Amino acid sequence: MPLVFMTYLNPVFHYGYEAFFERCQDVGIDGIIIPDLPFEEKEEVDVVAGNYGIDLISMIAPTSKERIRKIAKGAKGFLYVVSSMGVTGERTNITTDIDGMLKEIRSVSNVPAAVGFGIHTPDQAAEISRTAEGVIVGSAVIKLIAKYGAHAGGHLYTYVRRMKETVSHSQ
Repeated sequence: MPLVFMTYLNPVFHYGYEAFFERCQDVGIDGIIIPDLPFEEKEEVDVVAGNYGIDLISMIAPTSKERIRKIAKGAKGFLYVVSSMGVTGERTNITTDIDGMLKEIRSVSNVPAAVGFGIHTPDQAAEISRTAEGVIVGSAVIKLIAKYGAHAGGHLYTYVRRMKETVSHSQ
């Protein structure tokens, strides 16, 4: 199973690109997501990551069809499809045309697409999994850890298992 690390650019920059990606390779990281790295500025980081066999995962927000296709064309590993604009966290409803975004992506790339931002219920995950190759749940997991601290293990197990079972049964 691939291991993907998510961080911001500043720590990577201060650590040094070469040293950072060498360390990622040493510990078995397969891909990295840097949400504050603009697509137009990713080439330098992408080259260094690639030298260490690490995919720089692109994020695609609900923007123009042209921009979606442009980002998808150069994608590696998988595409992180942002389900809605704004910050991460729970959403009651996801109103973005995810199917339309996936159609644009698939018109230029065969890289798997995983949808994230705001997904926190099993039903949301199941709905997304019908058209996307993956579902990303982040803030809901962080919230459980923050709530239960050192005792979060059992709660996380139950939550993740319920998500997985619901997604598996919706396929």
